[in-house]
Amino acid sequence: MRILLVEDDLQLGEGLTEALTDEGHVVDWVTDGEMGWIQATDLTYDLMVLDVMLPKINGIHLCRRLREAGRRLPILMLTARDTNTDKVAGLDAGADDYVVKPFDLLELLARLRALLRRSTLGEAGTMLAWEQAQLDAATHEAFYNGVSLQLTPKEFSLLELFLRSGRRVLSRSVLIDQCWSVHTLPDEETVKSHLKSLRQKLKKAGAPADFIETVHGVGYRLKQP
Repeated sequence: MRILLVEDDLQLGEGLTEALTDEGHVVDWVTDGEMGWIQATDLTYDLMVLDVMLPKINGIHLCRRLREAGRRLPILMLTARDTNTDKVAGLDAGADDYVVKPFDLLELLARLRALLRRSTLGEAGTMLAWEQAQLDAATHEAFYNGVSLQLTPKEFSLLELFLRSGRRVLSRSVLIDQCWSVHTLPDEETVKSHLKSLRQKLKKAGAPADFIETVHGVGYRLKQP
């Protein structure tokens, strides 16, 4: 999953980015509301973690603008002020959940997982499949013909993207856009290396060598069953 973190506290931002990355998510972190608006309207995210007190555009105003613009991604708001007025303002602006600082990291991660589960269940569901391949986005597990695939977070993100896309051809730029943070853009060889490793693990579990096939000069897609 791809998450946009909008937080101007550098220590907290670094900690949340590390924790969410360890959970297997792709995280883009910006430090003011204006950049949050640009990122959220230019790119597609599965969830946003949004601080209330931000430079340039505050979190409540940014949340309201995103909802008015038709952006439906789940939003969890963070604030240092534990007052009902702030909570009501955030929820009325369109936030899906609200956490007061200082918070317990494990609780925050659990609430983010709950938001992601509700979001994916309302769309394509957390269970994805193609031929003998199965992936559960909620539990972060993947299998081929019942054999557990021990994937790295990047390999899991790539397989999830392929399973959600079916026969649609995905260019290398689409893979990078959906599976890498804008702050850690890979070169061509890095993308090829991750794809090669994913293909090898699928093959070892019994998948055909061309389960993810190359469309020369265009990109990659799942092979027709």
